[in-house]
Amino acid sequence: MTTRLTRWLTTLDNFEAKMAQLPAVRRYGRLTRATGLVLEATGLQLPLGATCVIERQNGTETHEVESEVVGFNGQRLFLMPLEEVEGVLPGARVYAKNISAEGLQSGKQLPLGPALLGRVLDGSGKPLDGLPSPDTTETGALITPPFNPLQRTPIEHVLDTGVRPINALLTVGRGQRMGLFAGSGVGKSVLLGMMARYTRADVIVVGLMVNVGAK
Repeated sequence: MTTRLTRWLTTLDNFEAKMAQLPAVRRYGRLTRATGLVLEATGLQLPLGATCVIERQNGTETHEVESEVVGFNGQRLFLMPLEEVEGVLPGARVYAKNISAEGLQSGKQLPLGPALLGRVLDGSGKPLDGLPSPDTTETGALITPPFNPLQRTPIEHVLDTGVRPINALLTVGRGQRMGLFAGSGVGKSVLLGMMARYTRADVIVVGLMVNVGAK
């Protein structure tokens, strides 16, 4: 009973923290034009790189299409959708995302914390494994200031990848960047899977990044 009560209290605290971050007034614009992959909207003033959501009607249900501000011309914003836009109507509402309680745009934020362990998420932090969204109030900015390479810690320790040929012939250091290049169907994904499974590390993050429309 005590454990269940603690979970409820933690959930309520997280919900209260998220509610405190919401702005008192939510402004919106309207979609005015769609040309190819670029959408135009008016009624909002947002910086380049800001994230927006566009309302999309699907029968009696309303869904949100996430998009990014890639340009502007006067009062018009140029948006690049990050999802399918089928079903979006002229005049659809466009909302700014990641607005603080003070009404400031904070840029794209992604969830952080131990709740992400064992989860499969897309590029926006939304779950792909059929489970609820990660229960966390911690977030981090997608775009951060560049790091001074001269301040990086020197690579001094060997990283055990669990793959003996790599450990013996192509030794990898902790913090090292490495590239894996090969033709199609020769086992790149299999090798990466072996390294992810057997590498001695506290947390392993696997990211899949491809060109739009490639896969």
